[in-house]
Amino acid sequence: MTHRRQASRTTALALAAALVALTAAGCSSKARSGDGPDTGADGVKTGTGVSATTIAVGALTDMTGVYATLGKSVTQAQQLYVKQVNAAGGVCGRQLELTVRDHGYDPQKALSAYTELEPKVVGYMQFIGSPFVAAVKQRVDGRDKGLVLPQAWSASLLGSPYIRVLGSTYDIETINAVDFLVKEKGLKAGDKLGHVYFEGDYGENALAGSKFAAGKAGLTVVEQKIKPTDNDMSAQVAALKQAGVKGVVISAGPRQAASLVGVAAAAKFLVPVIGNNSAFAPQLLGTQAGPALEKMYWFASPSLPIGADTPAAKKLVADYRAAYPNDGLDNGIVAGWTAASVYGEALKRACAAKDLTREGIDKALLTLNAYDAGFGTHDFSDPKAPSSRESVIIQPDKSVPGGMRTVRDPFVSEAAKGFAPKSG
Repeated sequence: MTHRRQASRTTALALAAALVALTAAGCSSKARSGDGPDTGADGVKTGTGVSATTIAVGALTDMTGVYATLGKSVTQAQQLYVKQVNAAGGVCGRQLELTVRDHGYDPQKALSAYTELEPKVVGYMQFIGSPFVAAVKQRVDGRDKGLVLPQAWSASLLGSPYIRVLGSTYDIETINAVDFLVKEKGLKAGDKLGHVYFEGDYGENALAGSKFAAGKAGLTVVEQKIKPTDNDMSAQVAALKQAGVKGVVISAGPRQAASLVGVAAAAKFLVPVIGNNSAFAPQLLGTQAGPALEKMYWFASPSLPIGADTPAAKKLVADYRAAYPNDGLDNGIVAGWTAASVYGEALKRACAAKDLTREGIDKALLTLNAYDAGFGTHDFSDPKAPSSRESVIIQPDKSVPGGMRTVRDPFVSEAAKGFAPKSG
């Protein structure tokens, strides 16, 4: 998923400062609806975002910015889920309403959209942008308490009862990726492992994982820190080749991964390269780097790919294509569908407990300790932990729907089992 680039810590502080001003503005307006719970004729307690006929859920997405492709896929998958649930009668006798706001990956727009929707929705089944989620974390935990399922995987988001990471965090994902290089690509004790990574939370969180895994496997990490604006990886390839690394991890965006693999192939630097989930997009297979990506590139993912050979994946592909015949397939669809399914299940369990308040929905999520939406099993019983430590190793393959082929089914490496992510 291409959305997982993180802003620097300086940017996060600036976002937090912006939030203070927006929070003050929000508090000066009229009080949010549903400050006190009500009990309807059906005996179900309700609060903010829930009426006798509807359940309003928010989606804070990027449809026009750097992650526009991702945002579109995530949002359309969630709209498809809502349509199907409503056609089957809704949840708790109520229709789901998904209210979407496009922040264009702009911090002011993201925080303004959150402030606007907060008194109107029960929570958010989508929030793209780790820095933006981190900026509202204190407010969510302290006052709002609306469940947020972000499309972001930084360990800094762990620890909140209301902001819950879906799948393995970047550090755990990278530990599993290094395990793949050792177990299946021939890296051994004494070898050097290159790691090209974005500055900021995403890259640094992934680097913590590669260093931990390298220590367990007897490898030495050769670091190459880059900025999101760095698109030509020629210098990094030259440095890693000179250092004699036997494999490379890349924690960056798809553009950087394509450049790294393409340049390495041209330079006859034919070592295995593995990326985090954000470091691939199917569109790359249509570029000059496509052939090299299919031969020497893999990436780790928290879920099975959209093209997986499973009944759930095949049904989602068929349903999505029927709903959006002119759009391609990517893992944003899986991310959106999984988050929507988890949110929907939490709502159903909250209904069974006769409590559709925000607190009731948060409590209901804690009871999901083995939930599978068709692309991986999740445990939400511990807010301090990611919902899964599993990773799937995927190889680009243009012959497969979505351009992605599973080469190692969901697994947790021994190193990842004993690793403790550092939460925010």
